[in-house]
Amino acid sequence: MAEVISKDLIRGHTDTIILNILHQGDSYGYQVAKRVRELSDGHYDLNEATLYTVFRRLGKNGAVTNYWGDETQGSRRKYYHITEKGEQVLAENTAAWQVAKPIIDQLITGQIKED
Repeated sequence: MAEVISKDLIRGHTDTIILNILHQGDSYGYQVAKRVRELSDGHYDLNEATLYTVFRRLGKNGAVTNYWGDETQGSRRKYYHITEKGEQVLAENTAAWQVAKPIIDQLITGQIKED
C-alpha cells in the first residue's frame, strides 16, 4: 500500500486540486475523489466531507457551478463545472505554486539553490 500524505500538507491546495480536475472536464463528487486518488498514485484520499465543503466554497465564490445529471440507471448525480472565474483562480493558484515550490524546498532543506 502507498504511503499516505498528511492532510495538513495538502490542506491549502484542495481548491486548486479540484479546480484542476474540473478543468479537465465536468465531474461529480465520487469521480473527483477517485481522480485525486489516481493522480496521487494512492498517496492521498480526499474525504467526502472535505470534498463537498470545497465544492460549496468554490460555488459560493463563483468558481464552479453545478447541475443534475441525466442518468438512466442509478441515482441522479450532481455534476460540477469550472467557470471562467474558476479558470482564472486555477491559473493564479498554479502560478503562485510554481513560485512557492522552490522556496519551500529551500526552507525545508536549508540549502540555497545555486543559479
